[in-house]
Amino acid sequence: MKNPNLQLLINGTDIGETEPSINYAGVSIKKVNKADSKNYLFLDLVIAKTAKPGTFPINFKKQGKVVASHSYSLLGKQSDPLKIKGFNSADAIYLIVPDRFANGDSSNDVVAGMKENKINRKFDGGRHGGDLRGIINNLDYIKEMGFTAIWPTPVLENDMPEYSYHGYAITNHYKVDPRYGTIEDYKELAQKAKQKGIKLVFDEVLNHSGSGYWWMSDFPFKDWLNFQEGYQPTNHRRVTNQDLYASQYDKDFWAKGWFDKGMPDMNGKNPFMANYLIQCSLWWIETLQLGGIRQDTYGYSDKTLLKNWSCRIMDEYPNFNMVGEEWSVNPLIEAYWQKGKKNHDGYQSCLPALMDFPLQSALTQGLKEPETTDMGKGISRVYDALANDFVYANPKNILVFADNHDMDRIFTQMDNDVDLTRMALTYLATTRGIPQMLYGTEILMENSAAKTNHGIIRSDFPGGWAGDTINGFSGLGLNTVQFGFQEYIKTLLNWRKANPVIANGKTMHFAPFNGVYAYFRFDDKKMVMVLMNNNRKESSVDARRFAEIVGTRKTAKNIISNEEIGLSAPIVLPARSALVFELK
Repeated sequence: MKNPNLQLLINGTDIGETEPSINYAGVSIKKVNKADSKNYLFLDLVIAKTAKPGTFPINFKKQGKVVASHSYSLLGKQSDPLKIKGFNSADAIYLIVPDRFANGDSSNDVVAGMKENKINRKFDGGRHGGDLRGIINNLDYIKEMGFTAIWPTPVLENDMPEYSYHGYAITNHYKVDPRYGTIEDYKELAQKAKQKGIKLVFDEVLNHSGSGYWWMSDFPFKDWLNFQEGYQPTNHRRVTNQDLYASQYDKDFWAKGWFDKGMPDMNGKNPFMANYLIQCSLWWIETLQLGGIRQDTYGYSDKTLLKNWSCRIMDEYPNFNMVGEEWSVNPLIEAYWQKGKKNHDGYQSCLPALMDFPLQSALTQGLKEPETTDMGKGISRVYDALANDFVYANPKNILVFADNHDMDRIFTQMDNDVDLTRMALTYLATTRGIPQMLYGTEILMENSAAKTNHGIIRSDFPGGWAGDTINGFSGLGLNTVQFGFQEYIKTLLNWRKANPVIANGKTMHFAPFNGVYAYFRFDDKKMVMVLMNNNRKESSVDARRFAEIVGTRKTAKNIISNEEIGLSAPIVLPARSALVFELK
């Protein structure tokens, strides 16, 4: 690594009462740190540039006698760190809940010794059996749909007695949950995805762990966790971070409170915990040659940890990318965390990207509202949200989405209106930023019968299990509407992939007029016009309104139908539609 320092967490009976030693060329012990518990040591090593990959013993002596020995492997780098490239605005990300996507290996459905060791597909909160092999088996489908990156929710060990399927209650940061497969399966997924032009995004949790973590019976330090004495919930008051008038009481319960009873809050202020988490991220990036990290519950963790974590990673891998989940519809709260933002308190992060919750809220609210003369309602919400981009240090590096695994599916949010759902996804595929889509959205999966129920939102993808009568991967059993929508998404995303103007071009938009919103993506080579009609009836628009950007261009080609129209006559827009045109 560029940074030669490595800290090992060593756990063993009375290991803290021993003296460790290493005899290996290029590896030296800088400092031995004792913990509050005698069963831990934290060993600071320096790895010289001259060190070679290999395996060596770490010996532990007591009263001059070796009482324990551990064989440690120093691995070689797989590639130049500059070649590890993160996702960017040219990508389209497919969000997958592995337990609910496809069961590719039924032999790991039940694993002896795990606290939750049964399959119950009838229970929305139970394990359904999807795994890493299921994703591997369907990479061709993902590629054909036009996606260039996948974001599986966490697949690390979640040895919890119930609700372990979602992956966010991690009980071992260095172990793949055996019900998903092995680390070799994880590596295979990364390698085969890369061969198909698909980046792998790692879903990580710096803020909390699962209450079944192996260290819960014997903490290294008295402050290893926040509220280590027992559950104290977070107040979720994210505004306290920037609030000039916030009390320390509110700040503490925001940053230190537990996310859930079963998810204790890890104390990022403890330097040994911070090192453990940062090094874990680096290890997974290097091991899997990742294409990015999505950081869960961003902002809940200690601010200094978040800064050091993001900067350490970006220093080691300058072309990497990471996106933080700051669930706020206020762009001022969002923008605070992005790299390059000049903040009132001097805080500077190295986090490149954020999830655009403000735009998501504006899009889903605006499309459902009837158009009126109120400039703050309807499609104007989308226009206003994008107009706030001046608060971001880098608006192009923001992840845009209509839904995710924690909110109602977009088809449900749109009251099962296919036209409005198509409008939302067309917008996300053509606006600035990095589009992300939840698995199954392409076939109009919905949860209208159980709104806000996470287990139903994360329902099984049809065709992912033996015996499924409907198969979303092959199209077998899909109704005409579902199949047509899937084909639309496939056409749209593959067109996007072939047109870098959407990823890298400039943007100009025109204030909505009579319920019609127009925006343009353009560069020196190409111009794309998107017209969104949010009226519940057919409308038309005169392209002369856009003369300053259209210039002398005479015709426009619809990218879906390939129909060519002239720009001198009014353009007819069907009710509740978003049309994408290439201008010539």
